[in-house]
Amino acid sequence: MMALQIVRVVLLFSLFVASAVGDEIKNVLLLLADDAGLEMGAYLNKFSQTSNLDALARRGLLFNNAFTSVSSCSPSRAQLLTGQASHSNGMYGLHHSVHNFNVLPNSIQSLPNVLREETNGRIFSGIIGKKHVGAADHFRFDFEETEEQHSINQIGRNITNIKLYTREFLRQAKTQSKPFFLMIGFHDPHRCGHITPQYGEFCERWGSGEEGMGTIPDWKPIYYDWRNLDIPAYLPMTDVVRKELAAQYMTISRLDQGVGLVLKELKNFGFTSNTLIMYTSDNGPPFPAARTNLYEHGIKSPFILASPNEEDRHHETTGAMVSLMDVYATVLDAFQLPIINNSVASNKSLLPLLRKEPKPHEDDAIYGSHSYHEITMDYPMRMIRTRKYKLIHNLNYWSYFPIDQDFYTSPTFQQILNATLHRDHLPWYRSLEGYYERPEWELYNIKSDTMERHNLIKDPEYKNILKVLKQRLHDWQVSTNDPWLCAPHAVLQAQGIFKDNPVCLTLGHESL
Repeated sequence: MMALQIVRVVLLFSLFVASAVGDEIKNVLLLLADDAGLEMGAYLNKFSQTSNLDALARRGLLFNNAFTSVSSCSPSRAQLLTGQASHSNGMYGLHHSVHNFNVLPNSIQSLPNVLREETNGRIFSGIIGKKHVGAADHFRFDFEETEEQHSINQIGRNITNIKLYTREFLRQAKTQSKPFFLMIGFHDPHRCGHITPQYGEFCERWGSGEEGMGTIPDWKPIYYDWRNLDIPAYLPMTDVVRKELAAQYMTISRLDQGVGLVLKELKNFGFTSNTLIMYTSDNGPPFPAARTNLYEHGIKSPFILASPNEEDRHHETTGAMVSLMDVYATVLDAFQLPIINNSVASNKSLLPLLRKEPKPHEDDAIYGSHSYHEITMDYPMRMIRTRKYKLIHNLNYWSYFPIDQDFYTSPTFQQILNATLHRDHLPWYRSLEGYYERPEWELYNIKSDTMERHNLIKDPEYKNILKVLKQRLHDWQVSTNDPWLCAPHAVLQAQGIFKDNPVCLTLGHESL
């Protein structure tokens, strides 16, 4: 006990010393979008106007190979705050309403709890905007203004409210003279059409100043002419999609202006010179083959890491393969705290990338673990993605791939559905039947097949690659205690006589 107290005193002393030195990281600001992909000028999108995010990218390091490990809101937020895959921390699906997923009750530690407990309250933590994780005691921030206290639009899309609560948080941090960790959870550009269709499919009219829409004082709406927009190759080439993109870009511009307001508050309080800033999104956009999928547009994430240190990398890009699970370790490293919730294949700090670009290796890999989104969407998938290949294991492959509620009612999906039902031509590289019906294993050469159209699982040329990737994926599942380890053809037995040597016992599928 005495040794533990000494360690904590040393950690607190080192934290104080680091905080007292100019131009060193004292605080961490995490900016999190909701369902945003790479729709930014910094990622070469020539339509979506994101001047504040682009300026942040110039100040920092822009990641070209950042990935979420799970393409669903609550599980993704839990990975950020625990450093663990969703099958490890227990946040298998959405937290709110009937879905009711929470992290495991006893063993999971989150960033706000760790920061408070390991420093005896020395670090001030806060969350403003969308939280969407639980149970509450497992994610207890010192300062909370979220959907638990406000309506989600008022706290997640009203950028004036976000600005004012940011100002109050920073005022308290300055008054208390404490280092801080602040997470801003924007609700843009999440869909809202299935709940409040009067505001537009992406709530793009909410607060716009149009008749009956109310006004967000700090928002200057940017209207996009859908007729001028290019459609990403993974989406149907239709005017319906163009109109959806125009609405999505409008809300992304609101998010971008919100980022600008938060960064201005940071500057006004004098924290710019000692705050590490991260920007990312929980998962890909709510379009086909994106959110809820482990395909590229579902998992590839925008990521900016901006350091206040002059000697760190600025206005550069990195090709390092990173996971959003690494955010947890990065925050702890910034505060010079040890990693808790450690596992073999996650929890690496990204701070070393600010000093030096690592040499790329073809076997560099990130992993994915998606089990649910909504409670009715029972479609667990596991994935390994290297620089060249991606292997997806669809554990419930005998069932149709499920569609979530807000995407189902979207104009894009309704057009796909109606065209399929009426056997009309649809300019889309997939078919709805192929989207629903997926094989147990999918293997893609990402370098030569960026659209993931050609499944190589039965190609003898890739037999050895398949074997290696399967083994690596299995090893990761073992190291992260995946309850789905033996699925779908066997049952994991790890109790009783199997406690010390867990085994997979067959269900006999091969002989049926």
